[in-house]
Amino acid sequence: MSASELIRMTANTVVDKLKRGELKPHDLLDALEKRIAAVDGKVNALPTLCFDRARKHADALMKKPVAERGVLAGLPVPIKDLTPVSGVLTTQGSPIYKDVVPTTSGIVVEMIERNGGVIYAKSNTPEFGAGANTFNEVFGPTLNPHDTSKSAAGSSGGAAVALATGTAWIAHGSDMGGSLRNPASFCGVTGIRPSIGRVANTPSAAVDRTLGVQGPMARTIEDLALGLDAMSGEHPGDPLSLPVLPTSFLSAARSGWKPKRIAYSPDLGITPVDPEVIELTRKAARRFADAGVIVEEAHPDLKEAHDSFHVLRAFDFALTKASLLRSKRNLLKPEVIWNIEEGLKLKVEDIERAEAARVAMTARTLKFFETYDLLLCPATITPPFPIGERYLAECAGVKFDNYVQWLAIVYATTLVCCPALSMPCGFTKSGLPVGLQVVAAPRAEGTLFAGAKLLEDIIGALGKEPIDPKSPKN
Repeated sequence: MSASELIRMTANTVVDKLKRGELKPHDLLDALEKRIAAVDGKVNALPTLCFDRARKHADALMKKPVAERGVLAGLPVPIKDLTPVSGVLTTQGSPIYKDVVPTTSGIVVEMIERNGGVIYAKSNTPEFGAGANTFNEVFGPTLNPHDTSKSAAGSSGGAAVALATGTAWIAHGSDMGGSLRNPASFCGVTGIRPSIGRVANTPSAAVDRTLGVQGPMARTIEDLALGLDAMSGEHPGDPLSLPVLPTSFLSAARSGWKPKRIAYSPDLGITPVDPEVIELTRKAARRFADAGVIVEEAHPDLKEAHDSFHVLRAFDFALTKASLLRSKRNLLKPEVIWNIEEGLKLKVEDIERAEAARVAMTARTLKFFETYDLLLCPATITPPFPIGERYLAECAGVKFDNYVQWLAIVYATTLVCCPALSMPCGFTKSGLPVGLQVVAAPRAEGTLFAGAKLLEDIIGALGKEPIDPKSPKN
């Protein structure tokens, strides 16, 4: 079987072949090396490779009976460069850590490897994951394969581009203000921010940090569900982690369940959105009616989202990065400095206000899901923008106050503790992907996957086939 045939298979197809003995992990690693050599130089998605380590892990895995090789059975998976992998360069996109090789892996890496994943690369990320545009001073920018003059978004931009170009079947990422969903939208793949605790994570700075979570990306909804099955589960190192559910997420995606009533909102009532993005996402949401689902325009009241997220994100940056500001300020990018300084200026009353708003918005959202099974809206408010722009400064004639405000449509769902995924729903007139955000009630990932799979079946799995990077159109 050729490398080009392998990279076009879905993750589930590959795993089935691994379990039947028709493929070995080594076949996949060989195919990936060839594909990376052919395309990654044009997009810079996977700047750090560790194939020797991967082959040793594959050797050890193959000594186990097939039934003991985990749900991934030897499927290779890249890890976002914010997360440590033992023996592999882990820079966090920062010059401060450009030479760091950790001796232990993060909990999420442990879980993936325990479930049969083979780690072969680190995917590119902006410095400390700050900013939804993947560039840094260590490895440079990651380019959008649909148009290499455009941003891949972020902060899991390298993961999304690896999937889109066929250098991964499933990828790991993380999400605070849309970092799994924005790059999925920009690159025409899928990504899910799971519920808090669904994927165990190594605590740092505080045990109870809940804005950021770990999660998978993939090219199809079923592959995304498989990825979450491989990452989820309880771990003693993370007191917030949740046990594995009786029904797998892949089974939920394949269950045939369909919602009775869904809501669509073009803007969640809090942000400007590009008109073409509204047109494409509304059209996709209305396709639920093809399956007899009631589709209405509605959204929960999220009016406090901007202030709440700004305060809580700034507090998190101060908590985790203040020491670097004191000792390594000259090596931090301006946006990171701004975040930390905003956090250090906070008063207890600011945090009190932001947390109270988060509680109130979450309560209203829970009430909303008593009426609607799913909430749909744009995953990102704009199509991919030029790579040279550090962030989106304005949209639909509205200028933003800071470099994260353009992410409101995703950070609002972060605040209310909901699982949310991005799936491709169409292309702009210039051929750039647009993602639809699908949101479910807290801990209802099974419902989320089933509903998204139904819509994917109706509109087609648009990101299923990997692409070769495309140069800008004249």
